[in-house]
Amino acid sequence: MSKDNYVEQITNIDDDFAKWYTDIVIKAKLADYTETKGCISIRPYGFEIWENIKNYADKKFKEIGIKNAYFPLLIPENLLQKEKDHIEGFSPEVAWVNEIGDTKLDERLCIRPTSETIICSMYSKWLSSYRDLPFLYNQWCNVLRWEKETRPFLRSREFLWQEGHTIHETEKEAKEFTLKMLEIYSDILENLLAIPVVKGKKTESEKFAGAKETYTIETLMKDGKALQSATSHYFGQNFSKPFNIKFQNRDGKEEYAYQTSFGITTRLIGAIIMSHGDDRGLKLPPKIAPIQVNIIPIKTNDEKVMNVVNEIYKELNGSYRIEIDDRDNYSVGYKFNDSEMRGIPLRIEIGPRDLENNKCIIVRRDTLEKIEVELDNIKNEIDILLKDIQNNMYKMCEERMKEKTSVAKNIEEFESIINNNQGFIKVMWCGDNACEEKIKKLTSAKSRCIPFNEEKLYDKCFCCGKEAKHMVYFGRQY
Repeated sequence: MSKDNYVEQITNIDDDFAKWYTDIVIKAKLADYTETKGCISIRPYGFEIWENIKNYADKKFKEIGIKNAYFPLLIPENLLQKEKDHIEGFSPEVAWVNEIGDTKLDERLCIRPTSETIICSMYSKWLSSYRDLPFLYNQWCNVLRWEKETRPFLRSREFLWQEGHTIHETEKEAKEFTLKMLEIYSDILENLLAIPVVKGKKTESEKFAGAKETYTIETLMKDGKALQSATSHYFGQNFSKPFNIKFQNRDGKEEYAYQTSFGITTRLIGAIIMSHGDDRGLKLPPKIAPIQVNIIPIKTNDEKVMNVVNEIYKELNGSYRIEIDDRDNYSVGYKFNDSEMRGIPLRIEIGPRDLENNKCIIVRRDTLEKIEVELDNIKNEIDILLKDIQNNMYKMCEERMKEKTSVAKNIEEFESIINNNQGFIKVMWCGDNACEEKIKKLTSAKSRCIPFNEEKLYDKCFCCGKEAKHMVYFGRQY
């Protein structure tokens, strides 16, 4: 294969969405498959995207007093057994360490699927008085869950995430913090990743194992499937009681602490691909893009062209994440395709003819529009364009979500919609888990959340006809 042909046509998004997604992961050099089944290697370009998410989120966390810590990868079995619902929820996915060398361990160690239990064991040692509270701790780490079916970023056995675990003096404070974290996640998705969200509460059957309440941010991908993009959980005293996390309250009496947990993962990279990508490859919102501006000289052997290219680079570097693609062993056409494949928001093209007119061409990745710009006005134009691209990418997703959000009054309407215009379906629901299970068996769709701003669409449950209690979003999911 010649180097010019390396940037191949990816699978058409409408022909095979799953293959299209995998093509982008591989050809945009975000990640690659490894010899460890079900696990990926995140390549530098993909990891930079995660770092940008991490840095943004970490700053937001620290602004509200959260501190980073680190807890062990290996968790003794006795700890995992202490909270019954928790272990039942995770047991099918837990990987165990039984032996070290030729020596069998007296007690199995699990490789963390999540860290509630080990963190709770430490909180019980560290907490003594209400004066110590709150504990607002977070860790950035990897976890392992033995998924049966895997897909890069969306569902791999080992993945990166942050998991926050906080304990509070009162129920009110803990519940308020749970919702505060959901708002931070909403900001990350909407303002950083340019992806609109639906915020709400999970139904009882869909909440996190061991939680009293689970709140979620749901997003909609281009194929109409939902992606749970972030969750924030209120545990109450479900973990503090079995783990003996007690403190002396203001009246001098012992009391169990109130707890929360929250997290986002590298699946957000999958969300970016499936929300914004197209048949040319990745499409990155400027705020998250490792490279925001790519300068491509039309002739690298032209001294005048390269002098101007270097001047532009000096002017823009520091204000934007910028790259010059001056590789001599690739054609200009290859470089254009490569820039589009990697989703770089803006491409600057400069050649001898452009210099004659003291101009350059700027190409937007979101619309592929070509704009002729005066060389003296590049910085101002870049600033305007990057902001406009960020906003436009959000609006495009928002419009698609509106188009793919429907209302169903009964099962027949629900089945017709899910099969013909897959997306979010708003329904009125009685609150009975049996109705959720029936819909899941019929259509593979699950409840996504009870939104904070419920609408009264009609009076009766769409499934059983009983009096409706809530409006719920349903959808097929990743």
